Amino acid sequence: MGRYFGTDGIRGRANKFPMTAEIAMRVGMAAGLSFQRGSHRHRVVLGKDTRLSGYMIENAMVAGLCAAGMDVFLLGPIPTPAVAMLVRSLRADMGVMISASHNPYQDNGIKLFGPDGYKLSDEIEARIEAMLDDGVEMALADPDALGRAKRVDGVHDRYIEFAKRTLPRSMSLSGLRIVIDCANGAAYKVAPAALWELGAEVIAINDDPNGFNINKECGSTHPAGLQRKVHEVRADIGIALDGDADRVVIIDENGEIVDGDQIMALIAESWHQNGRLSGKGVVSTIMSNLGLERFLAGLKLELHRTKVGDRYVVEHMRANGLNVGGEQSGHIVLSDFSTTGDGLVSALQVLACIKRQNKPVSEVARKFEPVPQLLKNVRISGGAPLEEKQVKEAIAEAQNRLGKGGRLVIRPSGTEPLIRVMAEGDDRALVETVVDDIVQVISQARSAA
Repeated sequence: MGRYFGTDGIRGRANKFPMTAEIAMRVGMAAGLSFQRGSHRHRVVLGKDTRLSGYMIENAMVAGLCAAGMDVFLLGPIPTPAVAMLVRSLRADMGVMISASHNPYQDNGIKLFGPDGYKLSDEIEARIEAMLDDGVEMALADPDALGRAKRVDGVHDRYIEFAKRTLPRSMSLSGLRIVIDCANGAAYKVAPAALWELGAEVIAINDDPNGFNINKECGSTHPAGLQRKVHEVRADIGIALDGDADRVVIIDENGEIVDGDQIMALIAESWHQNGRLSGKGVVSTIMSNLGLERFLAGLKLELHRTKVGDRYVVEHMRANGLNVGGEQSGHIVLSDFSTTGDGLVSALQVLACIKRQNKPVSEVARKFEPVPQLLKNVRISGGAPLEEKQVKEAIAEAQNRLGKGGRLVIRPSGTEPLIRVMAEGDDRALVETVVDDIVQVISQARSAA
């Protein structure tokens, strides 16, 4: 990670470094210059989620992009995967999504997409970073070549139709009662509309954003309210998106959570059976449950693991010809349809399996028994506690205790000042002890620093 970019673009507390209007404008300048290609009028599509600071960041980005000579197509609140889709649909030279995903409203972020609709590589991000501090103004457009900005109508309809077309033309969701939790985020209009147009009975919750309530005790990271609503209205399924709708969590008819690992297992098995799965495997991260790996092995499929971040999942999928990937958190990437995680499209694939099998979600979507896994976070204020001798010794001892049948993953968060400690193994008590011991040692090292 560089000074500005983390594992998923630039992210931070709104109006504090690096999420200030000044930096957003400079990112617009640098990114706009980076994607100049040829003599045509260059264009960029720019979307955002529903948090208050989106107004500030959007206007700053527009100023920077126009200064670089880019025409800006303003999409308004719209899911991240819709931005990626519209980059290609509108033949834009780049795309921008202003969002901090599942974070609270106080945070915001900038995600950049190339003309192919994919998130940028580390190399391109590094090039943009270098331009931010190196007098980018020297290369800006002449007065007669400045960009223009305009609002674009009909983008919601384009995305809804795109999402619907990922299902067979004859597929209808009639007979299904669905609760959709929009997280008061970017999909608050498009997700309920798409499900209703496909024939479902739709109960939408957390679909009234006010700038402050995005992800607030709702959405894929806080599914308790959705679980209660599914029980209350006796729904067949609950669907929880996050603030920018690039991830999804499913709630079955009993109110139980179906996470990203189970969703990947379901889609991979379905696509494998009908000959659609490519590459004889699935791509996920080091955080996915060992149970997923064992389930896929039973199908003679391989689980490819990458660093945390859907960008790395996508890069591995592209390099190895795989079309199903994702993260336990619910980022599901189906490259037959999308270039990035798409919560709504992934949910539609789950719904398709339910309709084909005509069985309850609890029977269709629970493909394996998860291996006991525990994740805890340690907040840090600086320093490098993982480099401390006592921490390294504790980690080595923990790995030895877990043995070959367990896994231990310890890493800094790419989006927050946290150290994430995860362990899994067949012995739940041992897993809990190992995690607690490491958390304590890291906390002590942090306090000493």
